Amino acid sequence: MARHVQFDEIGGPEVLTVRQVEVRAPGPGEALIRVEAIGLNRAEVMFRSGGYFLQPAFPSGLGAEAAGVVEELGPDVTGFAPGDRVGVVPAFPQNVYGTYGDRVIVPAHALVPAPAGLDPVSGAAVWMAYLTAYGALAEDSPVRPGDHVLITAASSSVGLAAIQTARHLGAVPIATTRGEAKRKALLDAGAEQVIVTDEEDLPARVAEITGGRGVRLAFDPVAGPGVNTLARAIAPGGRLVVYGRLDPRPTPLPNADEYPALSTRTYTLFEVTSDPERLRRGVAFVTAGLRSGSLAPVVDRTFDLADIAEAHRYMEANTHIGKIVVTVEA
Repeated sequence: MARHVQFDEIGGPEVLTVRQVEVRAPGPGEALIRVEAIGLNRAEVMFRSGGYFLQPAFPSGLGAEAAGVVEELGPDVTGFAPGDRVGVVPAFPQNVYGTYGDRVIVPAHALVPAPAGLDPVSGAAVWMAYLTAYGALAEDSPVRPGDHVLITAASSSVGLAAIQTARHLGAVPIATTRGEAKRKALLDAGAEQVIVTDEEDLPARVAEITGGRGVRLAFDPVAGPGVNTLARAIAPGGRLVVYGRLDPRPTPLPNADEYPALSTRTYTLFEVTSDPERLRRGVAFVTAGLRSGSLAPVVDRTFDLADIAEAHRYMEANTHIGKIVVTVEA
């Protein structure tokens, strides 16, 4: 038997329950993992509440990121062995597999070797955030050393990873946050400058910081009408990358009536994790950054698996800075 978090209806955190379930043997291309820690992501809140692009099939599990140990491998799985310490990266639909549990089945293509010396809590906080930042800033990006990068909603785990990744690439990160309360934490995390958008004019501040040049890239999980404001802060030839939809309102083509000299694209982590070669490069990039110390996951708070509903409430309060991690006792 294993403990799994499941829910039977769309709703708030209160629908999440921890249950005893039978765990089958891994099939072809699958692995059974003994989970030690789970990284929480905004997509799981959206999935639980019915706002995700996939809908749950009840009773439903959830979760896409974890750190743990390989317990058993399915037929034809190579490259790993029982006892290996691994990370699970988001590379599968939540309505098919999930990581919220103490022993879970996941597809073997979602496993990556755990970097040496990385504890389980840090291991559960690494892969989603840093591979997301890697794909946009390093794998497919016009960013060059010395360029400015604008990172919105920067107190999230991806935002903090993007700050560190930009610095690792020699770029200059400018972070945004809605309120003053998170300014110091973002500066301490490595942001060169912080713009408080509820109090400051973003394009004017970007122009002041960059000497009128604008940013080479804006990395944005918010979308919605605010992309028009972001476009006014991007240098000619720069790029807007939208990787989320925190604002549910329609997202226009930025300043289309002015035809700005910028490119716009949407982006998801799955572009990296669904491509074995891109994933290999991303893992190498992140592992090297962890080894050098230029990349270091920020964990805001940990919760026990039994307190999963409270962990979701905490995420929805939007007061955290960095990753929320759920620990799993053996």
